Amino acid sequence: MKLTKYFFQTVKEAPGDADIESQKLFMKANFIKKLSPGIYSYLPLALRSIRKFENIVRQEMDKSGANEILMPMVQPKELWDETGRYEVMGKGLARFKDRNDHWFCLGATHEEVVTDIVRKTIQSYRDLPFNLYQIQTKFRDEIRPRFGLMRGKEFIMKDAYSFDVNKEAALKSYDVMYNTYKNIFKRCGLEFRIVKADAGAIGGSITHEFQVLAQSGEDQIMACQSCEYASNIEITPAISEDNPITNNLNEASFQTKKINNKTAIHTPNLKTIEDLAKFLKVKNSNLAKTLFYKTSDKKFICVMVCGDDELNEIKLKNHLGLSAVPEMCHAEEIKQITNGASAGSCGPVGLNIQILCDNRLKALKNWVVGANIDDYHFININEGTDFKATAWVDLRKAQEGDSCPECKAGKLKSFRGIEVGHVFFLGDKYSKAMKAQFLDVNGKAQYCEMGCYGIGITRTVQAAIEQGHDKDGMIWPITLAPFEVLITLIDVEDAQIKSIAEELYQALLSKGIEVLLDDRNERPGSKFKDADLIGIPLRINIGKKSFADGFVEMVERKTKKMEKIKHTEVLDKILTWVKEEKKKCLTP
Repeated sequence: MKLTKYFFQTVKEAPGDADIESQKLFMKANFIKKLSPGIYSYLPLALRSIRKFENIVRQEMDKSGANEILMPMVQPKELWDETGRYEVMGKGLARFKDRNDHWFCLGATHEEVVTDIVRKTIQSYRDLPFNLYQIQTKFRDEIRPRFGLMRGKEFIMKDAYSFDVNKEAALKSYDVMYNTYKNIFKRCGLEFRIVKADAGAIGGSITHEFQVLAQSGEDQIMACQSCEYASNIEITPAISEDNPITNNLNEASFQTKKINNKTAIHTPNLKTIEDLAKFLKVKNSNLAKTLFYKTSDKKFICVMVCGDDELNEIKLKNHLGLSAVPEMCHAEEIKQITNGASAGSCGPVGLNIQILCDNRLKALKNWVVGANIDDYHFININEGTDFKATAWVDLRKAQEGDSCPECKAGKLKSFRGIEVGHVFFLGDKYSKAMKAQFLDVNGKAQYCEMGCYGIGITRTVQAAIEQGHDKDGMIWPITLAPFEVLITLIDVEDAQIKSIAEELYQALLSKGIEVLLDDRNERPGSKFKDADLIGIPLRINIGKKSFADGFVEMVERKTKKMEKIKHTEVLDKILTWVKEEKKKCLTP
């Protein structure tokens, strides 16, 4: 392709609403254009990368034995009612009525549709197993779309669904997809980690995320430095040390009074753990933090964690068996629970609601907690004597330096990641709800065991640049780059130089190399700047100055290493370089 024939125009500055570097670069380089918040047009360079990634996905999915289909984006409400997800998905599911007054939604995911296909098709165990996949546009009405293609409303996704006769066979299908995904992301040349994760709205009992590592990633990953363990912090078990912590506060040092036969100290205007710890001259870890939540059926819950810990709301949701994270109570509800106390002066003593305590608090003796009277805190409070925990649970967010929950010997390290793939073992969650059955070898009706497997196509393409960029622009891995080689024609009006560039361009095309020829009549500096911005892996500069001695310049985008190559040898040099770069993407 020649750049003079290409729909291409860079801009100096990204729009002010661009949030992260990859989004800024995509917009400066004319890869995408915003139509509406969270909705983008994919322009030629972006679309080439998207299609290249789709091809990698198709090749590996087909190799795994999966069959490609294409399902409708518009789905009837009745299907979603069968699984109960029409309400569970909430406002994220875009809904509309047709002219016949029937409700439909735009496909946020396709479990219901594919299960409907299967229940209308299969009859016996002989029809199983199989795996159906599609590459399709999805729509999720994000409350706050951001980060360009990372968190958009409309996006391209690969979703696959396996159907098996029993759990054992379904787990084998899960393993096949797990390894297929490893191959897909290896071929992309990306640095990624596979992490254990929460199933979220999709459901399922076993699930893993594929996370591209990037400093600006939305997700926090905890990975062991001694073994292969890694998980999303949402579900990382927090291993509590057995080191006891005992508070020995001198009552004479404080203004005290008795409240219900317990010693309370006056703590005026101390609203935070930090303020209280400073006042008491103790560490935050010596204190117990009291939080209040409510479920969708308006039941209140008291949650206790150490003062230096952060509650993991996903763990709380999972312990309570809820489909969504419970809400934090507002000020008036806290006063209702505590008979008038404000947040900051609350504690577990005297409450008649469920009290969940994080495991780490077991090591704490002589707790300091709010007295449920404004500006007072109890001291020397202990669970079992002064109040009773409903349950001891792992509720805190794991921290860097915690012990590995798998090998126990290693320590956890924190990374930032961008979720680009997710695999779920669903069991019979959807097949039972939608009566997707088959007759087993004994003629008895059984529910299919399912798995589902998603890859964010457009998200992965942008994630590649969030991982690979510098101050000058994008740095593409060769397997995802819009083009593999860029020829920069420096002296456009020089007939000899133009002929040499054209000759090399045609030779590369004949060898199957994806090559872009910058034949624009622009200043060299402008061309080089655009070349760095769009990040084509290898650039060949052809101009009068270097070619006077029979040489052309070969520049690697990633390292910016420049080498002068004899014109007669440059074709072989390029072919070897491209081959070696592609080989690196296949190496674990």
